[in-house]
Amino acid sequence: MSQQTRTRPDGCARALWEAYDTALLDLDGVVYAGGVAIVHAVEALGTAREGGMHLAYVTNNALRTPDAVAKHLTELGVPAEPGDVITSAQAVARLIADQIPSGSRVLVVGGDGLRVALRERGLVPVESADDDPAAVVQGYGGPDLAWGRFAEASYAVARGVPWFASNTDLTIPSARGIAPGNGAAVEVVRIATGAEPPQVAGKPLPPMHRETILRTGAERPLVVGDRLDTDIEGANAAGVDSLLVLTGVTDAALLLTAEPKYRPTYVDADLRGLLTGQPEVGGADGRFVCGGWTASVRGDALVLDGEGAALDGLRALCAAAWTYAGDGVCGLDAGEALGRLGL
Repeated sequence: MSQQTRTRPDGCARALWEAYDTALLDLDGVVYAGGVAIVHAVEALGTAREGGMHLAYVTNNALRTPDAVAKHLTELGVPAEPGDVITSAQAVARLIADQIPSGSRVLVVGGDGLRVALRERGLVPVESADDDPAAVVQGYGGPDLAWGRFAEASYAVARGVPWFASNTDLTIPSARGIAPGNGAAVEVVRIATGAEPPQVAGKPLPPMHRETILRTGAERPLVVGDRLDTDIEGANAAGVDSLLVLTGVTDAALLLTAEPKYRPTYVDADLRGLLTGQPEVGGADGRFVCGGWTASVRGDALVLDGEGAALDGLRALCAAAWTYAGDGVCGLDAGEALGRLGL
């Protein structure tokens, strides 16, 4: 087992807003879902901001411009400036601009967020494969993106035009449930062309982290997200602490099966986790204690003894599952234990 393998969530004696100077917050599934604020998010962020924590909003969703996102956040009751918003559109625009000359044409399959970000880098968005593009870029274009846009991308990619994507998240949270994300759209073009996958800028990859640090200047950042395979993996790859909130894609069962690169530093129910310390998970020799709960392995199952707050029980279960799995994935049955916690 690697020295770097996390085997339990960390504790923190101070409130997280005091321990870190900047929260790098995902949006979809963390602050809002389908444009509607997630319960407790507005109040928790307001309290953290008043306490002196810098709030930056880091999203793989390339659909909207930072101005539009900031306006929406402000309307929800979370005052934000465009400079507080970092998008995968900005990250992929920088990635493209590093590889093709200023003034080059880029075929866009996506929304205004991509077009604005490309213009900021001195590139010219175009709509057709016949416009002689020097690159193709795909970003989430919303549920009404026309099917013909994928055809234009396919024509250009099939001709060998360099191909980029803001991100490859297969799904995106919405007010009605989980919807297809940009990764699903990228797969449409890949299947149509047989091309190698595109260069990708968004979380969990380095271009997005570089863009975030350049724009925020964070010294002690805390990544806050709902996805193990973007938010948490990206934080771990960059050596940054993370808080997983259970308001989006990741549920308790999935968290227990996380392999090392997906394991968060902290876990909490929602953004109120920024306002408190995080309890220590103690114990050894196969028995892990948090709050009033003790988690262990019996046979082929994770079990819980005791009682207390549900999140404390989940933290103890994480320690038992991750220790058992080591560098792998825990395949133990956790159904009864999670049922006791109502998770």
